[in-house]
Amino acid sequence: MKTKHHLAAQGLAAFGLAALPLAVQAQATTAEETDTVTLNPMVITATLAPRTADETLSSVTLLDEATLRRQDPTSVTDMLRGQPGVDVITNGSFGKNSSVYLRGTGNESTLLMIDGIRLRSATAGGAAWQFLDPRMFQRAEIVRGPRGSLYGADAVGGVVQLFTHEAQEGGPHPRVSVGGGSFNTQRYSAGLSGSSGGTRYSFAGSHFTTDGTPVRRDGEDKGYDNTSALARIAHTFENEVEVGVLALRARGNTEFDRFGAPSDTDFVQQVAGIYGEIPFTDTWRSRLTLSESRDEQDTSYSTGTSFFDTRSRAARWDNTLDFGPHQLVVGSEYMHDAIEATDDFVEESRDNVAVYAQALLDFDPFSLQASLRHDDNEAFGRELTGGIALGFELDAHHTLRASYGTAFRAPTFNDLYYRDEWGSEGNPDVNAETSRTFELGARGQYRSGFWDLAVYQSDIDDLIAWTPDPADPFRWNPMNVNEARIRGIELATGVELQQWTLQTALTWIDPENRSGANAGNRIQRRASQSARFDVDRELGEWSLGGSWIVQGYRYNDAENQDRIGGFGLVNLRAGWQFAPLWSARLTVENALDKEYETSRDYLNAGRAAFVSVHFGQ
Repeated sequence: MKTKHHLAAQGLAAFGLAALPLAVQAQATTAEETDTVTLNPMVITATLAPRTADETLSSVTLLDEATLRRQDPTSVTDMLRGQPGVDVITNGSFGKNSSVYLRGTGNESTLLMIDGIRLRSATAGGAAWQFLDPRMFQRAEIVRGPRGSLYGADAVGGVVQLFTHEAQEGGPHPRVSVGGGSFNTQRYSAGLSGSSGGTRYSFAGSHFTTDGTPVRRDGEDKGYDNTSALARIAHTFENEVEVGVLALRARGNTEFDRFGAPSDTDFVQQVAGIYGEIPFTDTWRSRLTLSESRDEQDTSYSTGTSFFDTRSRAARWDNTLDFGPHQLVVGSEYMHDAIEATDDFVEESRDNVAVYAQALLDFDPFSLQASLRHDDNEAFGRELTGGIALGFELDAHHTLRASYGTAFRAPTFNDLYYRDEWGSEGNPDVNAETSRTFELGARGQYRSGFWDLAVYQSDIDDLIAWTPDPADPFRWNPMNVNEARIRGIELATGVELQQWTLQTALTWIDPENRSGANAGNRIQRRASQSARFDVDRELGEWSLGGSWIVQGYRYNDAENQDRIGGFGLVNLRAGWQFAPLWSARLTVENALDKEYETSRDYLNAGRAAFVSVHFGQ
């Protein structure tokens, strides 16, 4: 207990030191500065409707287009690593198996959406983050905390939503990027977007290939390639009716080690959708979206092959009604999951029907948000989730918030129906995991800076765990056996001062197992402390910047005997605008060549330098 108290004190001290500069700035802020807020971004994931960060009454992080352009990450997990409340686990670099944990929950409890379409594996449960090219996305929103009442299953820790490139006005506007670097890496991308006569369009393609690095000590290089394509078209008629289509597809191959033997996976990640939106009146808008997502993985081992193919089809109907400063969203959703696999599953499809409602009420200076959702799933039954948040504006710059929300993680097809040759099989009677989360937060928003502090506790029941059969150690079955309590503190700050852009993210969590032989232990693979510092400076035609990402130690096992050390990473970057619409960029990842791992015996890449040339806006 002394260790936990000591860590908490360290975390709180760090939070206070980081907040001090912005606290001083708050004292100097004048009333005139309220007219311009440059670090209060508009986000939609938190409330299903456009709201500024302070209006969402949530803990949110936006990675905008300028941020992604400056950092030029090689993977989606690179841009998420170290953000407030985010922990990333990888089995190596460049297309290797990756997990994203939000607020100490598992990868299966972190919901990934692309332009409003859910993407995941229905067998494994989580998303295949490693197979998405960050150059296909314009921005990302990270919403921390339960969102089950808005999005249904799996949004226990929160939601990460990636947004593809939107059409630019006029045009057509081309953009091209060519680059490469360490490990014989090559990156190419191109796009075209514009608008004409009410029609907006955006097309893009990218290709990434690398020889990779060893994922095991003294192993061979493990390569990766990814080819992605995007198409978005929308048209708005004179009566303001809008229709649109979206298609994003990523396809490639990744090499890895399995029990010391070379293996590789051919993959497809795809989302597609069509929507129509009708403004029936000035205060009522109705939107219908039909979508499909696919997660396909065909793996070759030294002993054979396997494939898992998930297809999720959904129909979602949202109705937004405005009542002066208040807003009501009501809707329904139907989702059909289907799988094909080499392994034997008792059932290969399931349906889910849901209805939901959300009220966004503004009683200045008080604001209230309340939401409720009912899911009926033919595989695991019914779940009712809800959320309520109360906000209070202390003045033009400071907002207090308090919230309570519930969520659930749906049992996967593996949990329910899996069966293998050794007798392991799923349990059709397993229940969904459920959670309850309390959160208190405060935000300071100024003309050129902000800070956001959140304190929360999540209690999770009926955690699903695969346990060995006492009579046969080769036979495993899932059961609802565990409970967990996760406490945490998060602080995010940012400031734009003259030509400087500074961002800080500090996270402290205490993810504790609360049942069984491991009660009192930290949940495995969770780091309790992390920090991220981003500094960028504009120097005329040049820009310089860097990131320092620090994570504490974690345990690789539930018994807390196998400790994986913490690490600190330094990433450097530079840009040069050498002609109108032309620029060059240099990034050096892991500049100090730190050897580190987040999963036992899986090494991440050492120092890596990449150079690229870009044309277009």
